[in-house]
Amino acid sequence: MRPKAKRRIVLVAEFSIHPIGMETSVGRYVKAAVRAMSRIPGLTVDVTPMSSVLEAESIGTILEAVEVSHRALRSMGAKRISSSLRIDERLDKRRMMSDKIRGLERLRSRKT
Repeated sequence: MRPKAKRRIVLVAEFSIHPIGMETSVGRYVKAAVRAMSRIPGLTVDVTPMSSVLEAESIGTILEAVEVSHRALRSMGAKRISSSLRIDERLDKRRMMSDKIRGLERLRSRKT
């Protein structure tokens, strides 16, 4: 049995990035952004079909992820980049991204 992950105060953010005026398919640009973010210590990245969910202990780490993603797309020739960032910083409770998911699963399994 694996020990439970230690709960800590973290920020959870939803981030999406899109090059404008490039190709119809942006998969290779998203891949480059995710690859760049994956090199940041202390950052967890969960890629979903429409955005990435980021988890870190500091807002600086989240903002660094945005910066390296933009840099990755610029290095691929993007002349215009649109990104969206939404941050959830809860300070009253120690929790991780996985806690939020477990909470939703518990709610979903309850009979209504």
